[in-house]
Amino acid sequence: MIKTSIRFFEDIPVRAVWNNDDSKWWFCATDIVEALTKSKNPRVYWAQIKRRNSQLITICKQLKIVARDGKSYLNDVVDASGVNMVVALIPAKSKEKFTRWLSGLGSTIDEKSKQKAYELFESRIIDEIEVGTIKGLQQIHGYIFGGLFDFAGQIRTLNISKGGFVFAPAMYLKENLALIEKMPESTLDEIVKKYVEMNILHPFMEGNGRSTRIWLDLMLKKNLHMCVDWSKINKYEYLNAMRESPIDATNIYKLIQGALTDQINDRELFMKGIDYSYYYEEE
Repeated sequence: MIKTSIRFFEDIPVRAVWNNDDSKWWFCATDIVEALTKSKNPRVYWAQIKRRNSQLITICKQLKIVARDGKSYLNDVVDASGVNMVVALIPAKSKEKFTRWLSGLGSTIDEKSKQKAYELFESRIIDEIEVGTIKGLQQIHGYIFGGLFDFAGQIRTLNISKGGFVFAPAMYLKENLALIEKMPESTLDEIVKKYVEMNILHPFMEGNGRSTRIWLDLMLKKNLHMCVDWSKINKYEYLNAMRESPIDATNIYKLIQGALTDQINDRELFMKGIDYSYYYEEE
């Protein structure tokens, strides 16, 4: 079973694949080139670099990585030390920033919680979570952020705001959460409305979006036998649609509807969904 991950450097996806033979992550060379150079044809750029620097042939290998069309193809990949060599050979202003970004992978709260989100699927704990309930959402949040935030899985008691938008006052949360829990979820329209209302409430101090997107997918899976392929939803279109949704949920409904798939048990799709969900939260 292939284990892959997608991280985003300045909105450009950098794919990685886990190799069981040596127990480490290998990063797609052409993705690194694209992230550093913004080249329109990173494969040609990479081929030229490799041809001029024969040492690169000895440090890279070929592994299958899932492409945007959902199929797996062999790609040149390098490990963490190989990435540093590739970066050193590319004349780019963002080299130092990229190196700092790479060295931070796995050490931040976001990266640690992302690994726990992966584990939800790997461990099958996700199958035990209540669907469409407040308890179920707390179970998701508690698992992902447990040990990282002292408020993991706990409904907030303080008022919060983001980007000038003030979320529901904490004093009314309990009452409003009970109302949302009772909302129907038998159609896509009903499920999206329930999702939007939960987003307006923002029941946790942090980590609401990452938790509620999993919560949404579980409702879709149970009631419609569908889920969202989040890689098909542009980050900025999604954020704009969510900002509009308290007044008009038309756009978020259309985005979700257009990204639905019946691949509800596809491990790769779930992992990719987590990667994109975390990407949405990056500033």
